[in-house]
Amino acid sequence: MYLENIVLDAVDPQRLGRFWEAALGGERLSDGPEGFETRIGPPGGPVLDLCFQPVPAPPTDPLRLHLDLRGGSEQAAVVARLVALGARPLDIGQGEVPWVVLGDPEGNPCCVLEHRAEYAATGPLAAVPLDSADPARDAEFWAWLTGWVAVTSSELAALQHPSLRGPLLEFLPERASKGAAKNRLHLDVRLETGDDMDAVAAGIGARGGRELHFDWGDLPWRHFADPSGNELCVLPAR
Repeated sequence: MYLENIVLDAVDPQRLGRFWEAALGGERLSDGPEGFETRIGPPGGPVLDLCFQPVPAPPTDPLRLHLDLRGGSEQAAVVARLVALGARPLDIGQGEVPWVVLGDPEGNPCCVLEHRAEYAATGPLAAVPLDSADPARDAEFWAWLTGWVAVTSSELAALQHPSLRGPLLEFLPERASKGAAKNRLHLDVRLETGDDMDAVAAGIGARGGRELHFDWGDLPWRHFADPSGNELCVLPAR
């Protein structure tokens, strides 16, 4: 299994997708009525697809998953470029912090980070932070699910692709438990040839996750929640 997609719900997938494609230097994969997809990945690191799928209205619940961009010594320039692309400063109660919080064109919070050594080889997307009721537990769950490895230099529970390139998957202590509303952002994992979907489902359950059942018709993938309730999809092998 491997992490394949970061999926974002969007009222206007083309507008939001083009913003993030420009922000992260993505390579366009598709642009049509079913959504927008762009691909990112530093040389020698994991390939990740950002998929923007249409929804009729923006959600009201706070994000439990968001995107952090690498800023470092060029933080101010990165912020200015994102604002020129359509982002805006955002106050989510962060107070005095060394990172800059922006809202993307649909108001999703994202951060432009100060220098941190663990982001040296990430590329423009520094981290994908996920709210967690138990960061250490959830890091073990996602390590099993993706094959990513622990980042010992991080102050947070965090994982990175075994190449030690590409963004960190970070686990932040949640401020509130997961509600009933679906996350606006979620992650997709792809099975590889020889992986058994039922065995993976059993492994998710054994590690504190659960399968979710939606009335969305007959789909080739299956929906799950991690131990903190964050949605994810497991896609069949190609």
